[in-house]
Amino acid sequence: MTKHQKRLAVPKSWPVERKEETYTTKAAAGPHGESGVPLLIILRDVLGYVDSKKEARFALGQDSILINGKAVSDERQPVGMFDIVAFVEREEYYRVFPDEGGRLSLTPVDADSAGSKLGKIIGKTQVTGGDTQLTLHNGETLLVEDATEYDVNDSIVVSNDDDEIVAHFTYEDGALVTAVSGTHAGRIGTVSEIQVTPGSSANNVLIEDGDDRFETIEEYVVVIDENFTDGGDDE
Repeated sequence: MTKHQKRLAVPKSWPVERKEETYTTKAAAGPHGESGVPLLIILRDVLGYVDSKKEARFALGQDSILINGKAVSDERQPVGMFDIVAFVEREEYYRVFPDEGGRLSLTPVDADSAGSKLGKIIGKTQVTGGDTQLTLHNGETLLVEDATEYDVNDSIVVSNDDDEIVAHFTYEDGALVTAVSGTHAGRIGTVSEIQVTPGSSANNVLIEDGDDRFETIEEYVVVIDENFTDGGDDE
């Protein structure tokens, strides 16, 4: 299987220039599905820390580049929305966040915030033994004892060290949210109304952004808290 992908065919969220070259690196299998951006693109095209795949492999061999608290050795490791990318030797920490064009960008955060990551709950299933399994936007799953505490479309903050839930943000009127896809990707505002649509159509969400207002669908909305807008602590 080829390890290259045509630039014109990459997801819109990838931070690459599509017309400069024909091919780019293909992401390895892993979290975030097809939207995951290969780490090499972050290192080379976004940050400019390496000039080649060979340099990236050397840097990764030092075990000082972490994604969500774990050292990475594969330059094709997929990186996606709300992941934490840490450069230990540089003491630099970034949260992957969609910009206003919907492309993934890096938001600097402090060391404390780099210890946990945000996840949107997209599924909730009872499993054998009575626990409830939460499925997050990146494909990760988490077991919780209290099924009533969490709902689909809520967000949780999970510790990178032990997968413990350290914060919980409820999806409801008045919640602070960001749009992560669609026309309004990257915009942040407060939910003013959730319009439940009968049948299988997506629910609409009305969001107030200062004096402005915009509408998007529920799938594109992620609940955050005010610290996500300034790189502060998530807890």
